Formats: sequence, structure tokens, C-alpha cells
Amino acid sequence: MKTIHAENHRRPRQVCLTALLCGLLCGGVFADTQTLRLQVLGSGGPELSDRRASSSYLLSLDGKASILLDTGPGSSLHFEASGANFNDIDAVLFSHFHVDHSADLPAYIKAAYFSGRNRDLPVYGPVGNALMPSTTEFVQGLFGKQGVYRYLNEYLTPTATSAYKLKPVDVKPQADHAYAIKLSPEITLRAVSVPHGPLPALAWRIESGGCSLTFSGDTNRPGPALTDLARGSDLLIAHHAVPEHAGPAALGLHMPPSLIGKLAAEAGVKRLLLSHRMQRTTGSEAETLAKIREFYAGPVEFAEDMARYRPCR
Repeated sequence: MKTIHAENHRRPRQVCLTALLCGLLCGGVFADTQTLRLQVLGSGGPELSDRRASSSYLLSLDGKASILLDTGPGSSLHFEASGANFNDIDAVLFSHFHVDHSADLPAYIKAAYFSGRNRDLPVYGPVGNALMPSTTEFVQGLFGKQGVYRYLNEYLTPTATSAYKLKPVDVKPQADHAYAIKLSPEITLRAVSVPHGPLPALAWRIESGGCSLTFSGDTNRPGPALTDLARGSDLLIAHHAVPEHAGPAALGLHMPPSLIGKLAAEAGVKRLLLSHRMQRTTGSEAETLAKIREFYAGPVEFAEDMARYRPCR
């Protein structure tokens, strides 16, 4: 099996202390400052027995943390162990608001009180429907005047005194083109809507300095919009939560390996990283790889918590 330049591929309990010491010594997520870098803060799903944090990814640029994509349970501990500085985060992106993708957001916001953050924090995510709040509703539901954590309302109320404000944005891509955000002179974000059962969900592409990473998020069907978004990506991070012959309920939410392979091949991605791993897929990596290989011949890796990747050497 070919790899994607994973820098650290050990289990979470083995890496946390080492990663924390490295972060303190190196002064950032990565000691080098070449293009985008990815660290997997959570490679699991919603299970309590998989020994993984839930879905979360950290993107760094020029050796500094920049983007936090999803904030699944356990990710905040791994963020600390990574050596990253929350003050450096330019934006938080959400694929959707299932618990295993979003539950640690309050932990990050409260922790920022002690970090000295003094610039506003954009939070980008999907629109809502009858089953799920929009991004603005989600943030208001947590920190609004009637929210669960209303004692932190100062981060939303314009007239309240706080070092920074949360700036939630509902991302609603058009059917025929991606929603584009110029996050900074160096970073462009693009998003498309993807089917995830009955829930609103987004796939994200992050580009900087000629390097591109696409996150499929949770989706059960790779349509033209996701294929176009991923086209030519240096790295596609796809969620591998179900086996090939899963039941209809699971296949209504997630892609089986064959569809992941088809997506990677049709989009012409250079490398493929499989994340959001669950007990129903771990232990069957050989079978998964065989199915993907029916369509995609490029390098494939299975994500682990705290693993770091240089996808654009």
C-alpha cells in the first residue's frame, strides 16, 4: 500500500505527550513552513468504543494553525496535544452538525477566553432544515441569550464587552457552482452541498499556493458537484464509515468503498485518505482497498488520530 507522507501514524494514547512536547519545542503545528499541512485530530465516528476522537481536521499554513474543520468529541484534547495555538485559527468550518462533527465547539470557545484571542472568529457551515439548525441557529442555540451556554453570550452580542466575536455564516452553494470564500490572500475556500440522508451537509475544498485538499464530509452519493469540487486535488479526504455491503440505513448516509474509489478516479485526485473510520470498517482494510482499487490506482492511506500529512510536496 502506498502512503501519503504520514508523519505520525501511532495510536492516540501513544502520541499525545510526544505531540504536546513537540508543539512546545517547535512553536507550532509544523516546524517547516512549506505550503498547507494537515493533521487529523479525529479519525473516528460517533462510537465510544473505537478508541478514536470523532471527526476533526486541522489545517496549517506557514507553520501556524489556520483552519479547524469539524469539532467532533475529543478533538479539543488532540488540538492541545498538537501544539497549535487557537489564536491562530482564521476560521472554523463545519460539514454538518451531527454530534460527532460538532460537539467540542463550546470547549474551544470557552478555552479561547484563556488564550488571549483578540480577533473575530468566522464559523462557516450549512443551512438548516426541519431536522437540523443552520450554522447561525446552531451557534445561537449554544451561545445566544437563550442558548445552552448563555453565560458565554458576550461572544455573540455586539454591545457586550469581549475580546472577540463569533461570526457564524450560513453557506448555501448554488447547484451549478461552488460557494467561494477568500479567507485570506493565501487561502481560498470552496464548498458544495452534498447528500447526507435528510440532513444539509457540505463538502469543502481548501486551496493555497497551488496546493488543494478536498474533504468529502459525510455523504452517501458523490454527484457532479462533489466530483468537480475534488477535481485534481492533491489530497481527497473521504469518509469511510460503512463497508461495501452495509444495510440500507448506513448506505443512505455514507459512501461504500466502491463509490469512494469511483469519486477519486473520476475527479483525478492525486492521493486518497480514508477517515471517519468506524468499527464496522476497521479490520477490513484489505477488502476496502481491493474495492477502491477496482476504480482508483493512486496512493491510499487510512487515517489515524494525530497523524500529520504533507500532501503537496
